[in-house]
Amino acid sequence: MVSYRPKNKMKKMIIFSLLSLFALRAGIAQDLEMYERKLYVSKADSLPYRILYPENFNPAQKYPLVIILHGAGERGNNNESQLVYGAKLFLEPENRQQYPAIVVFPQCPQDSYWSNVNIVRDETGKRTFNYLQAVGEPTKAMHALLGLLKELEKSGAIDKKHLYIGGLSMGGMGTFELLRRQPKKFAAAFPICGGGHPDGVKKYAKRVPLWVFHGEEDGVVPVEKSKIMVEAIQKAGGKVKSTIYPSVNHNSWDYAFKEPELLPWLFSNKK
Repeated sequence: MVSYRPKNKMKKMIIFSLLSLFALRAGIAQDLEMYERKLYVSKADSLPYRILYPENFNPAQKYPLVIILHGAGERGNNNESQLVYGAKLFLEPENRQQYPAIVVFPQCPQDSYWSNVNIVRDETGKRTFNYLQAVGEPTKAMHALLGLLKELEKSGAIDKKHLYIGGLSMGGMGTFELLRRQPKKFAAAFPICGGGHPDGVKKYAKRVPLWVFHGEEDGVVPVEKSKIMVEAIQKAGGKVKSTIYPSVNHNSWDYAFKEPELLPWLFSNKK
């Protein structure tokens, strides 16, 4: 039997660091498995999703519902990728104790999009986002999401006065669109580095408080997309907070999900 013995402290430290990293990743993956795997199916609609129930979940009790919409890079059908950003926030013990809620991360199919937006790329790769007017049929993913939302409400465990929606990038756009399609449904919303058609805000501006996040140097979805929506909501008489992170690119979700006041603000709102 051959044994390996590091020759110096540096090698021992490297091995220890690698083992610690593997253990950390394994621990995170194990924690994420607390989100149960589910599949919504209704006629032609299907949508994978992960759901986290509160500690000591009581089916006879009603809980707030939080829906988080992921970005374009997490689309697919593995029912895993959508947990990459934001899922750990709701697993933190203090958050689970202080804010018992049902948290849902649906996964958009690879060939669809949460919102009705036409994305055009020029020869340099720069994207132009053309949001459709506040009319039209929902996308395949949005149609399934609307069905899932209705099914969750019918479960009997949802407190309809405490429904919340948030999302990042493509999911931020989906957040704005879902508010337009369900203006009376949600108690609060937080779109991150998203955008939408400003004409649609009139339906929900006075009904739903929003906290909008974006990176000032976003090279994927220009910060102006959020600024346009914030201005439109303000003009329509709505309540909106806006946080623009200086020198931050598209990954503004890394900062938004670390905002210490995000969850206190979110759960303080009710219909």
